[in-house]
Amino acid sequence: MAIQTKNVVFVTGAFVTNLGWNPWIEYFQSKGYTCVAPPWPFKDAPPDVLRKRQPNDIDLATLTLSEVVDHYAGIVKSFPEKPIVIGHSLGGLMTQIIVNRDLAAAGVAIHSVPPLGVFPYEFSFLKAGWKALGLFTSLKKTYLMSFKDWQYAFVNEMPLEEQLEAYEQNTIPESKTVARGGLTSAAKVDFDKPHVPLLLTSGDLDTIIPAHLNLRNYKRYKKNGSVLDYKEFKGRNHYVVGQSTWKEDADYILEWLAKQ
Repeated sequence: MAIQTKNVVFVTGAFVTNLGWNPWIEYFQSKGYTCVAPPWPFKDAPPDVLRKRQPNDIDLATLTLSEVVDHYAGIVKSFPEKPIVIGHSLGGLMTQIIVNRDLAAAGVAIHSVPPLGVFPYEFSFLKAGWKALGLFTSLKKTYLMSFKDWQYAFVNEMPLEEQLEAYEQNTIPESKTVARGGLTSAAKVDFDKPHVPLLLTSGDLDTIIPAHLNLRNYKRYKKNGSVLDYKEFKGRNHYVVGQSTWKEDADYILEWLAKQ
């Protein structure tokens, strides 16, 4: 059955502001879609304001992955008809969960954090992500990615000036309890269950979510007649949503949605 809806909910990943979706919202709306990119709970302010809240942002620090998923699921359910859900990174995982809950008309998971059961053994994933788990540190304090870690995890291969600008515009404190939630049943997906059209995308330069990790995520789904597609883009790092090539990715997604 063809996708009838023109409503899109963009789901933001960890470490970054939801404002990174603004160019996507504008572009999708120019193509006839109605879009929202709501912030996570306790992230409803510009990046510089959120950074100044550290280390007193205890509400954010104690937030859990289940609460963030339910927050977005509630937004998705508020639409009169099921919307299209598009998420990046941890937002991609949440998109997969929302699709699994039968709440979306279609899903697009961009460089998705893998659900439980797809083991991320890649060294670069562990190197880029382990600090966010905050092992041996207080869970009542949020984690803010350093510029050096940002360079490795998000903006590798980009000019230094662009890396710095992206850091200033995007990075915000993160909940370690949300990051740890990715290792629990909160990140579970039933790979055997039939689902609405789902597209997973990856990038060959991504260090935190390497392309072969996305491919294993894709391959875990049972081939049960549901529309399931995978696309690896060349020259994309984890900052894919804000990279200079973002419009090419958006066009691919728009064309994919039109085909469904």
